[in-house]
Amino acid sequence: MNQIKAVFNGNFDYIENITVSPLSRAYTFSDSVYEVLPFYNGRLISFDEHIARLLRSVNALSIKIDIEKVSNEIKQLMSSSEFDHGYVYYQVTRGQDLMRSHMYSDEMTSETFGYVTPFVFETKILKVMICEDIRWGRCDIKSTSLLGNVMNMNNARAHKCDEVIMHKNETLTEAGASNLFFIKDNKICTPALSNNILPGITRSICINALAEIGIKVVEGDFSVNDLKTASSAWLTSSTKGIAPIENIINLDNSLSLNDPHYILCKEAFDKRFFS
Repeated sequence: MNQIKAVFNGNFDYIENITVSPLSRAYTFSDSVYEVLPFYNGRLISFDEHIARLLRSVNALSIKIDIEKVSNEIKQLMSSSEFDHGYVYYQVTRGQDLMRSHMYSDEMTSETFGYVTPFVFETKILKVMICEDIRWGRCDIKSTSLLGNVMNMNNARAHKCDEVIMHKNETLTEAGASNLFFIKDNKICTPALSNNILPGITRSICINALAEIGIKVVEGDFSVNDLKTASSAWLTSSTKGIAPIENIINLDNSLSLNDPHYILCKEAFDKRFFS
């Protein structure tokens, strides 16, 4: 078994040799953000977009980082691995408290942590369930505070599902670890970005790739009822790619795995990702 290569505060080592203080604010407050950066054939996918989103997240929390140093560490993790395909997980934490306190010191030094792991990118057909979105109100920040996602997705697993599609007061938001697309009135639809939705990189790739072939994606506020009448639906993320939904167990509808809109979206994404 290959040891996992990692970096902590600029020091490269194997992950089993890295230790973190129990007073790290990632541990006590989830006061931290992260990115998952996929690579294929030794090429980081949408690297600039991931770095820009990481910057948005740390700026929203007023965490100071050296983005050039972060970028170089991510690239070094990938290049030091033996894997052709995989992803880099990278996390930025505000730092360590001398004693646990809600109010942090402005002089605190941020912590950085990352690792690289192999991953097989393949299309998986999904079984999902609808559930209430119980997450915090700033899901546009890619925070490590994911307890709402964890609770919903493990409840879904208990029902033999792969994922969830969440809603706030019947308005669709996103999946547990993905963005949602579906077909309504013969149009590709996706919930519009808001504080309740993370601006997914794969989501953006799909929208832009489809625009290049003359297909507009409708971004708006959609309800659970809209999904009840959808003819096809799929989820997107950096590790799922374009994953078609076969069944939503608590909605009475039939979803096609061969909808031409889905096929166009997958072809457009595959061209960007794998070429």
